[in-house]
Amino acid sequence: MSESKITIYPSRAFKDNAKLALADDKLRRSLRGSMDFLMAKRLASFPDEAELAALRTLGEGIRQRCLSRLPDLLEQLEDKLTAHGVQMHWAETAEEANRIIHGIVAARRGKLMVKGKSMVSEEIELNHYLAEQGVEAVESDMGEYIVQLAGEKPTHIIMPAIHKTKQDIAKLFHEQLPDTPYTEDVDALIQIGRRVLRRKFLDADVGLSGVNFAVAETGTLCLVENEGNGRMCTTVPDAHIAVTGIEKVVEKLEDVVPLYSLLTRSAIGQPITTYFNMISGPRKPGEKDGPREVHLVLLDNGRSQAYADEQLRKTLQCIRCGACMNHCPVYTRIGGHAYGTTYPGPIGEIISPHLMGLDNTQDLPTASSLCGACGEVCPVRIPIPEMLMRLREESQRPAGERVAHPLRGQGAAASGAERLAWKGWRLVNASPDLYRMFGWAATRLRRHAPKNQLGWTQNHLPLTPAPKTLHELLREREANKGESA
Repeated sequence: MSESKITIYPSRAFKDNAKLALADDKLRRSLRGSMDFLMAKRLASFPDEAELAALRTLGEGIRQRCLSRLPDLLEQLEDKLTAHGVQMHWAETAEEANRIIHGIVAARRGKLMVKGKSMVSEEIELNHYLAEQGVEAVESDMGEYIVQLAGEKPTHIIMPAIHKTKQDIAKLFHEQLPDTPYTEDVDALIQIGRRVLRRKFLDADVGLSGVNFAVAETGTLCLVENEGNGRMCTTVPDAHIAVTGIEKVVEKLEDVVPLYSLLTRSAIGQPITTYFNMISGPRKPGEKDGPREVHLVLLDNGRSQAYADEQLRKTLQCIRCGACMNHCPVYTRIGGHAYGTTYPGPIGEIISPHLMGLDNTQDLPTASSLCGACGEVCPVRIPIPEMLMRLREESQRPAGERVAHPLRGQGAAASGAERLAWKGWRLVNASPDLYRMFGWAATRLRRHAPKNQLGWTQNHLPLTPAPKTLHELLREREANKGESA
C-alpha cells in the first residue's frame, strides 16, 4: 500500500471546515442523495409506529438499566471472559490503549494487523501509532479501506466513505493499487478490493475488531457486520484483539435482541445484518479454526466524566447507529470531516467534548439548529438537544467556578465582553427606571444604527401590506367623492 498524506481536520477549525464543505458542490450532492436514501430506508423499516415506540422505550430502558449498574457489570464481564480464556486489559487513556495493543502485537513479533470496523480504534488513532512502531494496520471494511487508501478519516460512523463517488474510488484504486485498470463498474471495484484484502487476512499476525455489545451475563462479545470481514479478522489470525468503550456492556443476552433490531434498522434500514458474530473465547482443544488468543481492551478515555454526571450519562446510551447524522440538517450539508473528530454529527457534538475536552471542541455544541430531529430518531431516546444546551452552558461557565462534576475544558468559550453584555441586559430589564431610560435613548439614537444589520436586513423579505377590508374601501370611496365635489 502506498503512503498517503493524512488529511487533518482539527476540531478547533470547525467553522473554517464548514465553509469549505459548503463550497464543495460535489460533496453537497453526494451527501444529499445518500442521506435522503438512508432516511427513506429507515422510515420503511419501521412501518408500525406503535412497534417503533415500544422498541425505543425498551431500548432506552435497557441502556439506562445497564448504565446504572455499569461498574458491577464490568466486573462481571471480566470474570466471565477470564473464565473463558479471554485476556482482559483496562485502558484509561487513548495512549494507554495504544501501548497495550502494540504490546500484544510485539509479543508475537507481529508486523501486520488486519482490522475489522472499529470506531474506537479510530478514536485512539491506532493505525498511526502502530505505523510509528513499524506495524502495518490494514482496514478490511471496504469503506474504511477506501478512506485509508485516500489518507482520510471516516466521514460517517456506519458508512465511512459515503462522501466518495464511484469515480473517486475508481481513480483511487487505479492510482494506489499496482496494475489496477481504471473502471467505474461498482461490482468490479468491490472485487478489486476483495482480492487485495484476501491476501492480507492470510498473512496477518493479529486481527482486531470492535464490539457492538459485550454481555456480562455470559461473557460474550457481539459483533454486527455485513461484509464478512469482521469474521475473517476474528478467526483467521492466531490472535484476536477486541477493543471497545466501557459503555458497550449490557447485562443479559436477552438485552441484545431489541438493541440489535433497533441498531440495524436505524442505521441502514435492514431488518437484520448479514453476519452477527458471538465470541466467547479462543479456540478450544479439538477445534479446527479460531484464534489461539483473544484479548479485550476496555477503554475509558473520558467516558467516566460523562458517567459521573446524571444528566450527561445519557450520552453513553448510544448504540452507534448513525441515524442522528442522517437526519441532521447541519451534518447532511457539511459531512463528517468538517467536525474534525472521530464521531461527527449530533452524537459527536455531545460525546467528543468528554473525549477531547471542551477546550478542543468548543464550537461543536453550537453546530446545531436544535431542530430536534436527532432526538426524534434516536432509537434509544438520547435527548441530544438537551445535552447540547447543557454543554453550551458548561463551555460558557467560568473555568474557576466550582461545580459537582466539572468538565475538562470548562469555560473554553467564555467571553468577558459577552458576559458583561448579558449582565448589562439583566440589569436594564430588572430595573423599571433603567428600562424606561434605555427605551428613551434607543428611540432617539436609532438613526445611528447601521443600515445593514446582518442576516435580518440581508435575507428578510418585507411584509406585504394586508388587503384592505370592504369597510376601508367604502370609506376611501366616500372621501374621494367629497374631494371631487
